[in-house]
Amino acid sequence: MRTSVLIGLLAALSAFLVDQVTKAIVVFNATDLSSGVPVFPGFNLIYLRNDGVTFGLLGGAPWWSLVVLAFGICVWLAVMLVCTSSRVEALAYGAIIGGALGNVLDRLRYRAVTDFLDLYIGSAHWPAFNMADVFVVSGVGLLLVAPWLAVQRQTGP
Repeated sequence: MRTSVLIGLLAALSAFLVDQVTKAIVVFNATDLSSGVPVFPGFNLIYLRNDGVTFGLLGGAPWWSLVVLAFGICVWLAVMLVCTSSRVEALAYGAIIGGALGNVLDRLRYRAVTDFLDLYIGSAHWPAFNMADVFVVSGVGLLLVAPWLAVQRQTGP
């Protein structure tokens, strides 16, 4: 097995496990977190269920349609993972796949995604999110900088 594929698989497994462990802790403490628990100014832990996707988009869509969409994207990303020789891209694809599968499992179990990270400034709150979302966004960000990193590696210091 190529190193890049192994990196991607380990990233996917790690993202999935971190997401599921943190969500299990939140669900176990749902009663305490329902009204929000301040961690520090600008950040609360809260228990919410989101039946949509990012920022609540597609809220009210049949849960199974979002599962099918996510699986389709994961299959496409898995093909990209197998085809890449870039370790950075493999890491990114794995992070996205692991995060997406974490949210898929929530949809299969609860028909919605468990969100618990609440960032805010004053009274303006960013939509709540979870660790799966962190991995997906981080993976996309890494894919965006991967070409720049490849050029830097080729040109040297």
